[in-house]
Order: sequence, then structure tokens, then C-alpha cells
Amino acid sequence: MKKKSTHVPAFANEEEEATWWASRQGREFLKQKSAGPPKTGSAPKGSRLVGQLNRTASVQIALRLPEPDVTKARELATRKGIGYQTLLKMLVHEGLRREARRA
Repeated sequence: MKKKSTHVPAFANEEEEATWWASRQGREFLKQKSAGPPKTGSAPKGSRLVGQLNRTASVQIALRLPEPDVTKARELATRKGIGYQTLLKMLVHEGLRREARRA
């Protein structure tokens, strides 16, 4: 018997969306999508670093940032053709690497 496919519902606001993604249904949706066969003929988006970040196990955290910083991150990420959260992960990764070299 085939498992029923989970779908992403429409959200009224970001808080509702965040709650859904953190729920069992949201995690199940991500598992279903990541388990699917890779798309043929499409190159992965972003740089080698983006690919590495996407393969690395991650921990979900809540981080409050000033609205202008998030807006700027979204603008820069759009220009680069990647998601803003991916861009922020790249910046954190690079900053941590730079700081580790200083020590």
C-alpha cells in the first residue's frame, strides 16, 4: 500500500508556517521530498559550498535578526539564485572558519 503524500498547506502568516515545518507533518514532507529520485538534467543550484551545506546534518535553532538584515539577506540571496537561509548559513560557516583560523 502506498503512503499518502503530505502536501504543504497555505499559511496565514510566518509563525503558522514555522509551526507547520517544525511539526511531524512538515518533517514527514521533507523526508518524502529528500527520499525521492534526483531530477535528471538539472544541475544543483549554487556553489560547491551550498552543496556541502545541504549534505551536512543540521540542527534547527531560532535566531532573531534585525529586519533590515533579513531583508538584505533576501535581496542578496535572490541575486545569487539561492535561498536566504542558505546564504545566512554560508555566511555563518565562513565567519566561523575565519575566526577559527585567527585562534
